[in-house]
Amino acid sequence: MDVEAIRQSLEDRGLRCTPQRYAVMAFLMEQSRHPTAAEIFEAVNRVDPRSSRATTYNNLRDLVQAGLVREVAVEGRAARYDAKGVRHHHFICDRCGDVEDMQWYDVPQPAPDSLGKRVLRGCELICRGLCAKCAGRHASRSV
Repeated sequence: MDVEAIRQSLEDRGLRCTPQRYAVMAFLMEQSRHPTAAEIFEAVNRVDPRSSRATTYNNLRDLVQAGLVREVAVEGRAARYDAKGVRHHHFICDRCGDVEDMQWYDVPQPAPDSLGKRVLRGCELICRGLCAKCAGRHASRSV
């Protein structure tokens, strides 16, 4: 995604394209992995040392609220962030905590009566288990 496309996506969601916000979004767009807020701050700060930790975290919050970035909660570990425009699910490794993308498929929505007065925005799937690397180590220990 080029500079103009990022600027336009921010403005389309009602966000100003500040240098710091642009840097966070651009960094996330080029990632194949799912970095933590601390990793994003470190990367952005290497490019622009004027960016504070608070500004980076606030920009992440705003980007998540605007729907441009997804926050992936990992139990017992720091949340991870994802700015891929393609719908996908996630697999979280119980051992190493890696977050991997999984191909999207529709997930059945809960029955309306089970929601009560809740308003459903969407359903996504998070699978948990051992990633291929950790499963290989686990299998070799079992022998």
